[in-house]
Amino acid sequence: MQTAPDLSTRWPALDVAGRRARIQDSLRLDGGPLADAFRASTAAAERAAGGLWQRDVSVWSSDAAVQGKIANRLGWMASPMLMADSLERLTAFAASVRQSGITDVVLLGMGGSSLAPEVLRAVLGVAPGSPRFHMLDSTDPAAVRAVDTPPSTTLYLLASKSGGTIEPNVLAAHFRRRLEQAGIARWADHFVAITDDGTDLARRARAESFRDVFINPSDIGGRYSALSFFGMVPAALMGIDIGALVGWGLAMLAATEPGFGDAMSNPATALGIAMGAGAAAGRDKLTLVVPPALEPFGLWVEQLIAESTGKNGTGIVPIAGEPAAEPDVYGRDRLFVRLRAPFAGALPPAAGTLGATRAPIVDLDWPEPAALGAEFVRWEFATAVAGALIHINPFDEPNVQQAKDATKAILAQYQSKGSLAPTGPGAKAVGGIALTASSAAERYLEGKGPEALLTLLRDGDYFVLLAYLGFDPAIAGALQKLRRAVRDRAHVATMFGYGPRYLHSTGQLHKGGPNTGVFLLITAPPREDVAIPDQPFSFGTLELAQALGDFQSLNATARRAVHAHLPAPDAAAIARLADVLLAR
Repeated sequence: MQTAPDLSTRWPALDVAGRRARIQDSLRLDGGPLADAFRASTAAAERAAGGLWQRDVSVWSSDAAVQGKIANRLGWMASPMLMADSLERLTAFAASVRQSGITDVVLLGMGGSSLAPEVLRAVLGVAPGSPRFHMLDSTDPAAVRAVDTPPSTTLYLLASKSGGTIEPNVLAAHFRRRLEQAGIARWADHFVAITDDGTDLARRARAESFRDVFINPSDIGGRYSALSFFGMVPAALMGIDIGALVGWGLAMLAATEPGFGDAMSNPATALGIAMGAGAAAGRDKLTLVVPPALEPFGLWVEQLIAESTGKNGTGIVPIAGEPAAEPDVYGRDRLFVRLRAPFAGALPPAAGTLGATRAPIVDLDWPEPAALGAEFVRWEFATAVAGALIHINPFDEPNVQQAKDATKAILAQYQSKGSLAPTGPGAKAVGGIALTASSAAERYLEGKGPEALLTLLRDGDYFVLLAYLGFDPAIAGALQKLRRAVRDRAHVATMFGYGPRYLHSTGQLHKGGPNTGVFLLITAPPREDVAIPDQPFSFGTLELAQALGDFQSLNATARRAVHAHLPAPDAAAIARLADVLLAR
């Protein structure tokens, strides 16, 4: 690993030293009642920071097998340097795409392969003259149909670290069929692969002569891949100044090197202290408060923290997209992080009253849009430090496969029987909505029906709303209204996620983290289904199988959960469901 001075001088055009000076004091930490606990964690945090720079895997585990796995997941620390050395290739590739007449770019990915590019688009936008950018990380038929770009001038980015993730692969099959139906003989000219070396996708992309193949280092985990080809290829196609992004990332990396200032004031290590020591002291609901324009960034932070820390019955519960409220709404399990970015507008007015909660508060300064590169590194570094403080491996995801296996079993059952029941035998019909409770929910409800789910919420719990529905403004509004109502009534933290996206982000926390979540999973039959080429099931069937598979996983891990199957995917049905739940 290069030293901080090396990072500041190797790429003079990226102004690493100047940018580092601007972010060195970008964090302020008010520990409140946890001030002593934060100070007591300083030595352990400094050791973790040193472990990242020195590749000392003993920071996270003393088990030799686990250490070997961790050693193969620290490549993100060198990723900004790789991208700095790849700037010429990236800019040349983007220029060739523009010159060939491509008008639209569609990214097919899940989790870290899609959320970072979505944040880049939301924060930095698409430059004039660059192709329009679309991100598809859903198997919902409505979401698939909504991506209706002209095949002859569309480029598809197939992004998958493993190369075998089902969602991007079936989406790729769908759009390949569209190209073929449009009479485009050389359909592979419209595909670019981003994957690890040796994957089935890498082999297929080369065998079928994709337009290009970007091989990412295999020692970079998906959620730590923002400043790698997974993030920078889409960024280059959007016309974003990737040199500035990478320069800011290098600047934050340089600022994290041990020996440069006190850990309690370090712009990344101090955030890790607040996260890890806060969770250990019961402040495990890390609540992001950001200007509305930066809410997509919160989804990226959410997946990074949830998948990295939610395991072995512990974890940090990231709360993103929850509107700021008055102090009396919050419980005593919150840690607040306020992100101040003048270019993105002011924080919500309620953000100024959070001091009255007497909760620990971290304030972060984001000086300009391109400093998103620094924020990617800040949060990755802090999450790794926090993992050491709560004694978990932040680089694995042991429970993610559980839901995948359950989905495969359900799809196999569908193929043998030719049908898929959306509800189980114990479902209860309430207002035209079928409600099914998990075994743990039934046990705690003590004879009450599944419509009494919200009565199970206690201090320290969090509520999770999971929707297998295509994005629609009216539906989204109804879901957010229910989320706010639960937060305000029960005074608990709330999470929201669209399926199957959340399976690759917060799903690890749901099953592997502390058993303090109360889950409401919502499905509905699609208004119009979409076939999957060369598969015996449709997108609608796959989406339902993923929902049922995750509900089975929640049940298997003794989570308090209810599955609500609506008669149709509309806001009115969600409003009826909300009325039923909130009436109890």
